[in-house]
Amino acid sequence: MSQDLMTMLEQAFDESTKLYQERGFQRRVGFGKKPALVSVDLANAWTRPGNPFTCDQEKMDNEIIPGMQKLLEAFRAANLPVIHVTTAYEITDRDAPFTDMGLWHNKIPVDVVDLANEELWAIDSRIAPVKGEYTLLKKRASSFHGTELAGILRANGVDTILVTGVTACACVRQTICDGIADGFRPIAVKECIGDRVPGAVAWNLFDIDAKFGDVESVDRCVDYVNTVAHTQS
Repeated sequence: MSQDLMTMLEQAFDESTKLYQERGFQRRVGFGKKPALVSVDLANAWTRPGNPFTCDQEKMDNEIIPGMQKLLEAFRAANLPVIHVTTAYEITDRDAPFTDMGLWHNKIPVDVVDLANEELWAIDSRIAPVKGEYTLLKKRASSFHGTELAGILRANGVDTILVTGVTACACVRQTICDGIADGFRPIAVKECIGDRVPGAVAWNLFDIDAKFGDVESVDRCVDYVNTVAHTQS
């Protein structure tokens, strides 16, 4: 992102913060008693180059993946739930009389993420699931909409979701919005969220922090997970 764009965004954030705080926005939802890590679409079609869904590679390689590795290490050591979310479709012919793509293919090229090509929707090998972690296949932007996510989180006593992944303006944001609507405390992990469009991450994280969840650093989130682990031991 260019310095000029960042300067413009920071000016907008400063002005918006004044308005929000005057009107009672930007409150804290806070960390709860038991977190789960919900990693949204950090699969090869998004994390690796050469795909319509490919996100900012510099941020992906230098911030998101290393941050995810830190989080995964903490969650695994604490034996806390990890859900890897990915997206793919079984019927990708846009002219088919029936398709699991719904209407979304009329807006974005979801037809390229074919369930038959596992390499596309497989979670990036640098943060690949291990035994005991769950991979959830979604069809829409939100990880909650039409999926089993809320049910399995509740069944496992989870009250807080640490959300990472892509994209900030769509699947991550929708997951956070639906998460708080379903009664979970959403925490957006700042360094572990990306997008394709310059400025989209900064703007969406600012707006999410004002309305739908707390934005926290990866280090703060790791400290929280370690504290939970110590409490449970």
